[in-house]
Amino acid sequence: MDFITQTLAGFTAMSHWEYIAVALSMAYLLLAIKESLWCWPAAFFSTLIYTIMYWNGALLMESLLHFYYMYMAVYGWLAWRKGGENKLELAITSWRLNQHLLIIMGTSIVAVVLGYVMSNYTHADFAYLDSFTTCFAVVTTYLVAKKVLENWLYWIVIDAASMYLYYEKGYYPTLVLFVFYTIMAAWAFKTWYEEYEQTQAKPLAQL
Repeated sequence: MDFITQTLAGFTAMSHWEYIAVALSMAYLLLAIKESLWCWPAAFFSTLIYTIMYWNGALLMESLLHFYYMYMAVYGWLAWRKGGENKLELAITSWRLNQHLLIIMGTSIVAVVLGYVMSNYTHADFAYLDSFTTCFAVVTTYLVAKKVLENWLYWIVIDAASMYLYYEKGYYPTLVLFVFYTIMAAWAFKTWYEEYEQTQAKPLAQL
């Protein structure tokens, strides 16, 4: 009951701009699953709102991360667009296991270094977990822009880890949002996988 009460109180305390940002974030995810080019404008404006909100709230690293998301929204729009207004240039691709292992190892090393710095030289809570979710979110956003099928598997893990982080910090409305994100990421992988098999006429990239 306390969780429900605090969650409802958190939603009540949200500003109109935050509601708009959440709605745009959900629109981005749904449009991305459908491979709609318009997912990127939704991403741009949602992250613009979050960038300003976090900056005004003195959460400078979060603001910087969302500024990066804004850049990637522009990059994603350009990468997906081809000639006509709604024609897509990129097809869904699947990267080999060794490519993903390199990504995981490289990103993990960076995350551990940042986690160490944040843990020992700042007042950050959950420094290592926060660093891991942030670093992998940066890399995975690039995979979305490249339409790499496995990006959704990364998001499932990132969003699930973030759920624990937000629960421990008492960010219950955001926790509810990330439960939605995790479920939708699983659905997105299924949807993209089915299309990949149809268009490529073959299973996932050979390991």
